[in-house]
Amino acid sequence: MDHEKTGANIVLGVGAVVWNEREEVLLIRRRNPPRRNEWSMPGGKVEFGETLRAALAREVREETGLEIEIAGLIDVAELVRDARAGAEDAHYVLVDYCARARSGEPIAASDASEARWFSLAEIDALALWSETRRIIAESVRLRDRMSCPPAV
Repeated sequence: MDHEKTGANIVLGVGAVVWNEREEVLLIRRRNPPRRNEWSMPGGKVEFGETLRAALAREVREETGLEIEIAGLIDVAELVRDARAGAEDAHYVLVDYCARARSGEPIAASDASEARWFSLAEIDALALWSETRRIIAESVRLRDRMSCPPAV
């Protein structure tokens, strides 16, 4: 199917499982679709000419005010034409990284209506998109191997 005829588009985005020194994960409540009002990892769209890592650092800073240290790539998630999530005419390709907050406490801004740290037990109790849950779980599995989160 030709995406130009359907109005559909491909969106490249980045996201981060951001850890703090208490081994908690930063989540934001999304202000905009897709997945509006749901808890998610901070991140957003990659701008033309921007590297993935630069986009990630910028998006986390814009949404939470935090500066991060990026440890490594976790995996890629996709959201394809999901009307329930608010993405009926889009294919999102989301490149997810593991990172550590360098300083400060998160303050919701930009595309985030809330930003806060969650323990893994608290995350287990949240209603999250299955891919968000999978990426966080993968970060937990990979953190020793790839120094994620990196030592403070």
